[in-house]
Amino acid sequence: MYRQGISPTENPSFEVNSALLSRARVYVLQSLSVDELQQLIDRAIVILGQDIRGSGAYPASTDGGEPVAALQFDPAACEQLARWADGDARRVINAMEVVTESARGAGRTLIDAEWLETSLSQDLRRFDKGGDAFYDQISALHKSVRGSDPDAALYWFVRMLDGGADPRYLSRRLVRMAVEDIGLADPRATELALNGADIYERLGSPEGELALAQAVVYMACAAKSNALYNAYNAARRYVQENGTAPVPVHLRNAPTKLMKELGHGKAYRYAHDEPHGYAAGENYFPEGMRARFYKPTDRGLEVKISEKLAFLKALDQQSKSGRPG
Repeated sequence: MYRQGISPTENPSFEVNSALLSRARVYVLQSLSVDELQQLIDRAIVILGQDIRGSGAYPASTDGGEPVAALQFDPAACEQLARWADGDARRVINAMEVVTESARGAGRTLIDAEWLETSLSQDLRRFDKGGDAFYDQISALHKSVRGSDPDAALYWFVRMLDGGADPRYLSRRLVRMAVEDIGLADPRATELALNGADIYERLGSPEGELALAQAVVYMACAAKSNALYNAYNAARRYVQENGTAPVPVHLRNAPTKLMKELGHGKAYRYAHDEPHGYAAGENYFPEGMRARFYKPTDRGLEVKISEKLAFLKALDQQSKSGRPG
């Protein structure tokens, strides 16, 4: 049983109500191996009335006339067909039917690798854009980038392109990887991801895909940090849990005379006029609030950022003790 509009082969974790899923039996379908697909091809040849890989048998004519010469399937072509099917039995059966009909129409008796190239479309690899294969592969790409493996990252990137993934979708995911897993450790990664997306829009396929591949490799090799990602999520949680707080008077905008009379912006310290361009000891949070969300790592540019923040913190401590900065 499945909801109308949902294929019974889709991931039930996404498509089936959890209450219903808990009362159902779930069968996990695995991809077939190349050897298993080879066996299926042999059976398909028999079912289609063909000779098994060129044994010389001739099936009867379908219209009562002369017997039709059997198609001979080159072993290398059968193996290539099995690999093209990419673990999907339905695809290999459909491909067999296409090959058989096209060969008969062209008067051919031998199916070899060259004929496969001309008679079958290139879009045979399994790639369900709405199912597990899609999300598993983008997950593998993301984790390869995060794991600093440029070769694996490039492999999954090409696999997805080869399977029919939209390069624009991949470009958006690359930007996400840059800000989530690299962040300020190497801001150039975000720039390269955005540049790759822009170049693809200008050049299209296949030239534009090279710019995306460049971003993939650079990001995999870049220093990694999720400090910004964690800081953003921590700040969101804090705001959600603590509600709103008034902006301190000295930080408020004062574009009118009345606002100035109310004290808005009074005693605000202009950082550029302070030593080191920093108003040591100043507070920019709401009254009574102190928090630390961003904790830079010891990798990439964040090493320098961490040193800078430590220096500014020391200036704050000196300000509190009354010593000059």
